[in-house]
Amino acid sequence: MDVSLAPLTLPPLLSRTLGQTLTHAQLGIEVVAIAAFALSGAIEGARKHLDAVGVVVVAFLTAFGGGTLRDVLLDRRPFFWVEHAWYIWVIFGLCAAAMLTMRARHFHPTERAMQWPDALGLGLFAASGTQIALTAGMPALVAVLMGVITSVFGGVLRDIVCNEIPTAFRDHRPYALCAFAGGWVVVGVQRAELGASAALAAGAAMTIALRVAGIGWNWQLPAWDAERRR
Repeated sequence: MDVSLAPLTLPPLLSRTLGQTLTHAQLGIEVVAIAAFALSGAIEGARKHLDAVGVVVVAFLTAFGGGTLRDVLLDRRPFFWVEHAWYIWVIFGLCAAAMLTMRARHFHPTERAMQWPDALGLGLFAASGTQIALTAGMPALVAVLMGVITSVFGGVLRDIVCNEIPTAFRDHRPYALCAFAGGWVVVGVQRAELGASAALAAGAAMTIALRVAGIGWNWQLPAWDAERRR
């Protein structure tokens, strides 16, 4: 007698609940990452003495640039900030609040002040970008690189628009490498079947910890010395 075994499926209600939990976790991470990167962009725009429109544009590019490139490479439509258009209002509100607060308190923005929200956004976007690529069926290495692109490219655009060599390439402290390490933590935790939310949290924590440690202890990557004698 030929007996075929149907694939094991979850009850519809449980399946929907698990999907919503993952979506909410990713959404929460994405919102905080956008806010953190937008704040770093607003601080950099204020540091460069841009007008209000310039500050908003820099914040927009910083918050959305990496995720947009990721969506282009993964052929995801609509783009994440188009699908959730209220993200744009978050950027507007955050920029307005940041500019008013800095003026009211006579805060002088410095490059170091930009580094802390930037480190937070780096970790959160590295984790979420990696997980989104894994969900899309990408191989582990490609998924990790998508996490790096998501977390790094926005800052690169910010610095280019502000007429700076991107921080990711010039300050010799680990930046993209932190995101790369955090992405592999996401892959490892998911393969260990510890849960998508745990993977997001662990990957983000690893990236942030490495970046903060690199800033605090001034870890340096070797520079290219083309003038060194042979």
